[in-house]
Amino acid sequence: MGHAEQDLRAALLAGLDALGLTLSAQQVSQLLDYQALIAKWTRVYNLTAVRDPAEMMTHHLLDSLAAIAPLRRHLQQAGLEQGVCLLDVGSGAGLPGVVIAICCPAISVTCVDTVAKKAAFIKQAALALKLVNLTGLHARVESITQPFDVICSRAFASLADFTQWSAAGLAQRGVWMAMKGKHPADELALLPAGVEMFHVEQLRVPGLDAERCILWLRPRAGHLMDN
Repeated sequence: MGHAEQDLRAALLAGLDALGLTLSAQQVSQLLDYQALIAKWTRVYNLTAVRDPAEMMTHHLLDSLAAIAPLRRHLQQAGLEQGVCLLDVGSGAGLPGVVIAICCPAISVTCVDTVAKKAAFIKQAALALKLVNLTGLHARVESITQPFDVICSRAFASLADFTQWSAAGLAQRGVWMAMKGKHPADELALLPAGVEMFHVEQLRVPGLDAERCILWLRPRAGHLMDN
């Protein structure tokens, strides 16, 4: 292992420790292999604007890993620890979907993107990393009607658009998990009447001096979604 690889592994392990996440040696290797795969494809297909490996570790992997503990807590509190289906909307290079698939093998993760090469990358990642719980889908999110327990996005669209476009894919008692930068008060004010935010939590991303939060949303009681 070269110095660069050692530095990335050390940064990942330190980040996991700071986030209070315990992963197996295999999962750590899968995360590092996943980042290497993003870097390799980005050279040809321009998957991400971030190309520096150290920056990629912080802005992509650790940023996505910060959502793992909150997601696990939600599923536990909701009694949804088996057979959970999660949809990652506008997934791009698979952030946070692929990271969730690696860290939470009991969750079936589908990453959807309208860009064919990005959906193809997810399929390749599933094969290369041997993630049987990961699916790449080239489609518009509005066309999805299969029910998902959690629909997540990371800097994808406004909260109003995100919830409206994906509403048909939300399972009964399903929730939206929106990963944002600073608290988007302006977007919350524009939420449709049928959607409510029931929880917000600030995230601390190791090595990243920037605001991050997760907003948990659900259909408002009495406003049934058509799905």
